[in-house]
Amino acid sequence: MDRMAGTIEAERAREALAELLRGVGARDQSALAALYQRTSAKLYGICLRVLGSESEAQDVLQEVYVTVWSKASQYDAGRASPMTWLSVMARNKAIDSLRARRAPAEEISAAADIAAGGLSALDILEQAQDAARLANCLEELEERARTMIRSAFFEGASYPELASRENVPLPTMKSWIRRGLMRLRGCLER
Repeated sequence: MDRMAGTIEAERAREALAELLRGVGARDQSALAALYQRTSAKLYGICLRVLGSESEAQDVLQEVYVTVWSKASQYDAGRASPMTWLSVMARNKAIDSLRARRAPAEEISAAADIAAGGLSALDILEQAQDAARLANCLEELEERARTMIRSAFFEGASYPELASRENVPLPTMKSWIRRGLMRLRGCLER
């Protein structure tokens, strides 16, 4: 019964975040403030884990919410949960910041030797198909495995955090995720 209550509570939290994102998309500043209050600690943790620098993580977190303000209207609940959408955005911005830190600046003239890049239409189509296959295969998993895999890989939760959240021993959590990933791989290879 506790697991069912937890699932219902998680669904309510997901819907509340989706509602806040709709509010932000409608330019409601109070919705942005509430969204920040509910999600900033998690997103900051993701940024900090990627960057390893508190000040840089704070800067990237600010960029994330500036982007949320401008792109919240594009959020599609059918493609990802609100926390997944936010987590992926935070992770990508942190990785971009990490890459920018490592990339040495070159003279503008060096750009003349670089061919015009970007993904081809075929590459974009293949990426979209891969994302759809992944989403379909995730949906084939049992709820517990799906939730744990999403939390670990899309939201940045560690195995110990997940074990604590589910009130199970760490080896049990690792086994659940490993079995889920094996089923996911089997589905993706079909």
